[in-house]
Amino acid sequence: MKVILKQDIDQVGHAGQVVEVSPGFSRNFLIPRGLAVAATAGSVAQVEHRKRLVADGLARERRAAQELKERIETVACRIAREAGEEDRLFGSVTARDIAAALADEGFEIDHRAIRLDNPIKHLGIYHVEVKLAPEVIAQVKVWVVAKE
Repeated sequence: MKVILKQDIDQVGHAGQVVEVSPGFSRNFLIPRGLAVAATAGSVAQVEHRKRLVADGLARERRAAQELKERIETVACRIAREAGEEDRLFGSVTARDIAAALADEGFEIDHRAIRLDNPIKHLGIYHVEVKLAPEVIAQVKVWVVAKE
């Protein structure tokens, strides 16, 4: 029996996929629990329509992320911190600090989108990756300077 899965199910398939399963498995497990619906012509067309809508939304989101990437890569953030000998910071610069500096420049970026392997602990210029969307990663220049 062919069914359309509503959720990912291990060893069966992914959400939105049309799969062939035994009639008992679909009738007694998948359909009563709301995990799948019978694959009729109408339900298949409905799933294809939803897939197109999701794909259009993802494409729109990707275009917006590309535009944001182009704008954000022209900006250089300046973060002032107290520093000691050998340009070592008292404390460190974290992703939250960089997100706050970007907010001062007019970009609302979630701190979880900023990729820092380790917190910044020295004065200098750093290039930090910001994940704006899947497959869209911007490089932001961060200047860590001594506080005066």
